[in-house]
Amino acid sequence: MMKNTVSYLAAVLIFIASGCSGDKATDSTPGTVTDDTTSTSTGYYYQSGGTAIKANQTYTSSITDTSGVRVTNAGTLTLTNSKITTGGNTTSEDSSSFYGLNAGVLATSGSKITLTGCSITTSGTGANGVFATGSGTSIVLSRDTITCTKDGAHGVDATIAGLLTLTDVIISTAGAHGAAISTDRGGGTVTVTGGRAIASGQDSPGIYSTGTITAHDATISATGSEAAVIEGANFITLTNTVLSGAKGSRDRGLMIYQSMSGDAQGTEGTFTMTGGSFNWPSTTGPAMYVTNSTGVITLTGVTVNNSSATLIKAGADQWGTTGSNGGTVIFTADGETLTGNIDLDSYSSMTASLKNSSSLTGHIDAANTAKAIALTLDATSTWTVTANSYLTSLSDAGGISGTSITNITSNGHTVYYDASATASSPLGGKTYTLNGGGSLTPQTK
Repeated sequence: MMKNTVSYLAAVLIFIASGCSGDKATDSTPGTVTDDTTSTSTGYYYQSGGTAIKANQTYTSSITDTSGVRVTNAGTLTLTNSKITTGGNTTSEDSSSFYGLNAGVLATSGSKITLTGCSITTSGTGANGVFATGSGTSIVLSRDTITCTKDGAHGVDATIAGLLTLTDVIISTAGAHGAAISTDRGGGTVTVTGGRAIASGQDSPGIYSTGTITAHDATISATGSEAAVIEGANFITLTNTVLSGAKGSRDRGLMIYQSMSGDAQGTEGTFTMTGGSFNWPSTTGPAMYVTNSTGVITLTGVTVNNSSATLIKAGADQWGTTGSNGGTVIFTADGETLTGNIDLDSYSSMTASLKNSSSLTGHIDAANTAKAIALTLDATSTWTVTANSYLTSLSDAGGISGTSITNITSNGHTVYYDASATASSPLGGKTYTLNGGGSLTPQTK
């Protein structure tokens, strides 16, 4: 997850050797607790198998590689109105990121934890707040508060098909490389309803997905990083959610990419947002960025507040093989008002569709560098051109009338299309007059 780590094999060995300082525990071992739900206990909690119901507990640990609460071997724990605090550091960033070593609350091996009205605070490196790992493992959170302050500590994290379900949870992370809501190696599923999540550290997005992350009616933000990142063939789906990012060391609002690190498989990330708002306050980096991957981006009825001159950028970056590491963008705007330019390098291509009264104000490929760009406008949608622009093809059946196009306003600029491209054949190699004195003019690349 964009970090410097020890080798994958070394991480596995470290994790197996160290465990979570609870692997050997039983109910009579110091550092664990009994099942007496009427008392308040201090120390870390470890459960292997079985079922426990607890309330009004206090669990603390400052031991390296130790979780405040850990349930394994298909155990089931229900914990209510309790406080978990840990301060120990991790000895392996990879084991923390992939398997939850040192997490505040950790479920593994098909276990299930339910947390209601709990407070989870971690102040150690690699101390993720709540972590579910392994197929059949799940954690359900309701009205909880999660605070993580050090590097490599995500608020919630799911890996290797783990499952997290959050309702009205408040999350705050402050360290570098500590997304508020995340998945990592092997993917996972995170479902968020309501609540707030904020990541304030460097390179700490609001959401980092190597799996499937869904949020409804939530507020998610990052103050020093991307609002959201998708790595590999994975998903972020947001409904009626406020999503915000801020300029950091990587200056982009939404990023879809493939790092080739092995954390995520595939090369097609899908970002779908319906309602709510997407806020990108940077005046320099693009609101949306795709590299070494295909980014499928669909916005429906979203209020996009973009302060950057660039709305969408695709191009080669530090990841992948030079010559084939550009971005492919499949972009759909449904009922959107969009401002900003679209810029692609020679390795990158785009298919864009504006429909249901969508509007775009900006240029498209003003440098004439893109590998290919196909634009489709329906009869209700418009494009206001701010500089000479270059398309491979234009589909605009509702806007073309004879040799005039009624829904593109040129401001005196020229839009060129590739007359030799098969997709441009309906244009017949003709020149079309645009509103504002410019024209749609054929050229042959």
